[in-house]
Amino acid sequence: MSATAKKRAPMPEDILARKGGEPIVSLTCYTTPMAQIMDPHVDFVLVGDSVGMVLHGLTSTVAVTMEMMILHGQAVARGLSSAMMVVDLPFGTYEENPEQAFRNAARIMRETGAGAVKLEGGRHMAETIRFLVQRGVPVMAHIGLTPQSINTLGGYKVQGRGAAAQALMADAKAVAEAGAFAVVLEKVPASLADRVTAEVPIPTIGIGASAGCDGQILVVDDMLGLFTAFKAKFVKRFATLGEDAGAAIADYARAVKAREFPGPEHVFGDATPGGPK
Repeated sequence: MSATAKKRAPMPEDILARKGGEPIVSLTCYTTPMAQIMDPHVDFVLVGDSVGMVLHGLTSTVAVTMEMMILHGQAVARGLSSAMMVVDLPFGTYEENPEQAFRNAARIMRETGAGAVKLEGGRHMAETIRFLVQRGVPVMAHIGLTPQSINTLGGYKVQGRGAAAQALMADAKAVAEAGAFAVVLEKVPASLADRVTAEVPIPTIGIGASAGCDGQILVVDDMLGLFTAFKAKFVKRFATLGEDAGAAIADYARAVKAREFPGPEHVFGDATPGGPK
């Protein structure tokens, strides 16, 4: 491959083949410019329903709609050339029955160009995962803390501690057997995440899980310090762009009030010979 050639975007089977190999790199994002920035560095980009909280100011992901996911999926797709895109199925669009899930998953793939969809749930979603995969829809599963279910989980709590570990392990094995090509493990004890990674044949993607997972994912706005409404323990801030932006905006406001901006170099003169253009 030449220095200027672009790598082919991976497909779900390529992610599956990375089980036990080089760690899989992924981030969640929602816009074209951010997708362009991360495209050379990640294996897949998740258009997450966390967009409702991060960009739309919602208090949870429950109110996110299909239209929101498709809009942001289309935006992210425009910024990608070498990473695969996965799009979340929002709450209420797949739980009723497999047929409902297929209609909505097919719509998202058709209208965004996504390579796969992600849905939350373990054993109780295995039938739906199998139904989708058999009909050509690659599925990434998501177990542990499933944000769409916080009203029944009692909030954003660690999942799989104590006796609950066996149930989470059963969820992981069920989604793998149903045909999911990878599974996100969110907010589970590290030791349990390591056990799941060792015992299931599909890649595990950790978020608040373990460095031993087959890959990792974070919301890009979290890791860049752009979203600061709250900070989960599992988020590492690799930058403080929110603080930088606040300082820059304050400096802009000061310059405007002092009539320092715009300066001569930012305005246009009359179109006279030899005059400013």
